[in-house]
Amino acid sequence: MGKTGFSLLLAMGLVTLSTSSEKKCILSGAWQNELGSNMTIFAVNKAGQFSGLYLTAVSAAKKPILVSPINGSQHIDSLEQPTFGFTVKWTFSDSTTVFVGQCFVDDHGEETLQTMWLLREKAKSAENNWNATMVGTNIFTRIKGQKVSESMRNDL
Repeated sequence: MGKTGFSLLLAMGLVTLSTSSEKKCILSGAWQNELGSNMTIFAVNKAGQFSGLYLTAVSAAKKPILVSPINGSQHIDSLEQPTFGFTVKWTFSDSTTVFVGQCFVDDHGEETLQTMWLLREKAKSAENNWNATMVGTNIFTRIKGQKVSESMRNDL
C-alpha cells in the first residue's frame, strides 16, 4: 500500500473517531416515556450526581398524581453513552421506584434513555410482602425545545 492509500485509511479512521466522539449523551433536560410520563433532570455535577422532577402518567394510587422528586447518579468516566440510576420518592403514595439504565445516541443524533425499574409498594405485613414489588421497562426520548430551569425545583 502506498503513501496515498495509507493516508486515506488514516483519514477515514480519524473521521470515524471524530464522528463517534461527538455522540455524547447528556442526561440533563426534559424527557418523556412511551406512556406519557415526563421527567426533568437538572444539571449533573462533577461527581455524576443529579436531581430532578418526575410526573408519572400512570398510577394505581387512589390519590391525585403529583410531581415527585428524583435523585440519582451517572458514571462520568465515559460521557458518550453513560449508565445511570435514580430513585423516585412518590409524593402522592408510600411507594418508591428505582430506575437503572443507559443513555444511547443513534446514528441520527437522537438520544434515548433505556431503563428498567422496580416499584416497591408498602406491604401491609410480611405475609403480603410477596406481591409488593413490580418490575418494568421504559424508554424515554428527549422533549425538544423545552428548557430546564432551576425554578422548576419549586414545583414540589
